[in-house]
Amino acid sequence: MDYAFIVLIEVLRAISWLVLLASGLAIIFGMMRVINIAHGEFLMLGGYTVILATGAGVPLAISILVLAPLVVGVFGVLVERLVIRFLYGRMIDTLLATWGLGLFMVGSVTLIFGNTREGVSTPLGGFSVGAYQVSTYTLVLIAASAALLAAIWAVLKFTRAGLIARAVMQNPGMAQALGVNSRLVYMVTFGIGSALTGLAGGLLAPVTGVVPSMGVNFIGQSFITVIVGGASVITGTISAAGSLGAVSQSVTFGWGPVYGDAALLLAALVLLRLLPQGITGRIFTRSI
Repeated sequence: MDYAFIVLIEVLRAISWLVLLASGLAIIFGMMRVINIAHGEFLMLGGYTVILATGAGVPLAISILVLAPLVVGVFGVLVERLVIRFLYGRMIDTLLATWGLGLFMVGSVTLIFGNTREGVSTPLGGFSVGAYQVSTYTLVLIAASAALLAAIWAVLKFTRAGLIARAVMQNPGMAQALGVNSRLVYMVTFGIGSALTGLAGGLLAPVTGVVPSMGVNFIGQSFITVIVGGASVITGTISAAGSLGAVSQSVTFGWGPVYGDAALLLAALVLLRLLPQGITGRIFTRSI
């Protein structure tokens, strides 16, 4: 019974991990159709914000929940204003531009901080389940991913800002004709997606540590989750993260992490072969 509980916790942790990695990208790529190859570097920037803030004496909770999303969100707005806004509708160009941006960010951070791994202590300690030890912070990550999805759903479903954002992404010409400032909506949406990415980077920093090249480890999982999920931000992220995380962690428990990563990729290939438009492209087609 104890082992089954541990397996359940680890499966939920894997799902929450994918949710955190993919949420910001689901908005930037899923809604805006902008291929942000620098997504991993945005995560890295959120992690370094936490490292610097806690080193300066800022409480860890404020560093993660306030400063990391704020810094990366502002940085995302600057990137959108200086680069991305000239490239809407040109997916290959955004890919190349953000790839170059990612290389620039890695080089700059390496020059400033070096190529050594930085970290903060994982807070809150742990608790015992029979003979097993579980980190309390694992439960924090699970709760944070659920709260994040609930907040995004509530904004998109019940607020005027969410309605305007969805209208602009679906039909920008009509929204512009109705008096909506689509340029402002694009800027704010990209900034919010960047802020969510910074929040994810901050939340994961105590677990993974922070190094300039860490984005390479996360960009693949992020894009796989978003593409498998399909067009719907919430339903797609939940369904893709749930299916891929469960498969990956189940195989990891049986055969090890290398086979778990391979199983995640195989599951993604099978799902995309069966559902080329993603899960919400064929199922839950009218969901958010």
